[in-house]
Amino acid sequence: MAIVGAVIVPHPPIILPEVGGGREREISKTSGTYYAAMKRLASWEPDAVVILSPHTILYADYFHISPGEGASGDMASFGVPRLKLEVRYDTVLRERIISQVERAGLPAGTMGEREASLDHGTFILLYFMEKAGLSCPIIRCGLSGLSPLEHYELGRCIKAAAEADGKRIAIVASGDLSHKLKEDGPYGLAPEGPEFDVQVTEAMGKGDFLSFLTFDADFCQRAAECGLKAFQVMAGALDGLAVSPELLSYEGTFGVGYGVAVFEVAGKDEGRCFADRYEALEQERLRETKEQEDPWVQLARLSLETYVGSGKRLKELPSDLPEELRQQAAGVFVSLHEHGQLRGCIGTTEPVTASVADEIVRNAVFAGAEDPRFPAVTASELGSLEYKVDVLGAPEAIDGPEQLDVRRYGVIVSCGHRRGLLLPDLDGIDTVQQQIDIARQKGGIGAEEAYSLERFEVVRHR
Repeated sequence: MAIVGAVIVPHPPIILPEVGGGREREISKTSGTYYAAMKRLASWEPDAVVILSPHTILYADYFHISPGEGASGDMASFGVPRLKLEVRYDTVLRERIISQVERAGLPAGTMGEREASLDHGTFILLYFMEKAGLSCPIIRCGLSGLSPLEHYELGRCIKAAAEADGKRIAIVASGDLSHKLKEDGPYGLAPEGPEFDVQVTEAMGKGDFLSFLTFDADFCQRAAECGLKAFQVMAGALDGLAVSPELLSYEGTFGVGYGVAVFEVAGKDEGRCFADRYEALEQERLRETKEQEDPWVQLARLSLETYVGSGKRLKELPSDLPEELRQQAAGVFVSLHEHGQLRGCIGTTEPVTASVADEIVRNAVFAGAEDPRFPAVTASELGSLEYKVDVLGAPEAIDGPEQLDVRRYGVIVSCGHRRGLLLPDLDGIDTVQQQIDIARQKGGIGAEEAYSLERFEVVRHR
């Protein structure tokens, strides 16, 4: 045997009676189906359960698999330190998974553990597993900032390891949906929030795993979703398998989406291998994106590709550039994204070259080769990069935060010679205070220090 089924569950601490203190009854549908899902899981009689949690150790470029013989945890962070659990790890299966990811060339393993105790995304589902009468070893896998395809590939490695191990293995993907469903919710409302939940629960109900891979990254970030990458790994673990999908429930009572779904394996189905289909769709999307790039973005791409390919800066500008690129001077930020994740961003708040074109050429190279947060872009990555070019207007001094708008204006926070800048209309930045705080921190300016504010507008090209 190998993979016998999978379950998607949320992880709201309030669902535990010991934490909720009665408020768990406000999401009674989720609570009831959660227990039902775990009873189904127990009925499969798995020898081990692989848990995919967004709240265990997370790295941008590495999948962390919990090491050791086991772990314990409690709900002290949620006011209930007496609520404790312990679990054993399946060390043999873990080693088989690590062998598979090494063969696949995936960056994954047990290195870099910062916290051994159980995270709440794991603890809550273990609580319900115990209530359902299921006690077996687990594997706890974290997620990463890597691409949807790499998350899917991790799932395929888990499946291959399960087949090599000869045991009955179940998958549990722990993840809430959007955190931005209501104005009075803890994270507010974004129009993308309810729309994301409609689309992702529809995919759950249909067993449409390709949709888990193809959600737009900006859309997901604005929706403030939590569990999608766990669902992508789960989809990979079910690669080539026929499943019976059931969406058991959905609720958004507290402004956060909770979905419960079960996928029982019903045999093999080679038509449900989604990696190649996703890659073809992604290549087509990138081709269309490149075709629609304006001259600002085309110049940034040409600059970086020239530098990576030859090791030399672009010497001559294209002859057909618009005059405003040649004649105007301005500060410019060039941002690179790969698989929806930031891959580099460097800019100038004021011009340091003779023209916007020269500024783009300069900053595109710096974004790809000199951003200290990332390794230099390699030739193999060039085809998957997407570019944004922000041309900054002149900054103007303002009297206070009330003259800012996070969607329209960027902000510069200054204290003496220290300055921090943040561009406008960034995903995850929803309030003026957030914008100011991040810019202040970037400038190394303390919260108690006096500072001045400037605002600026940008013209964004993509």
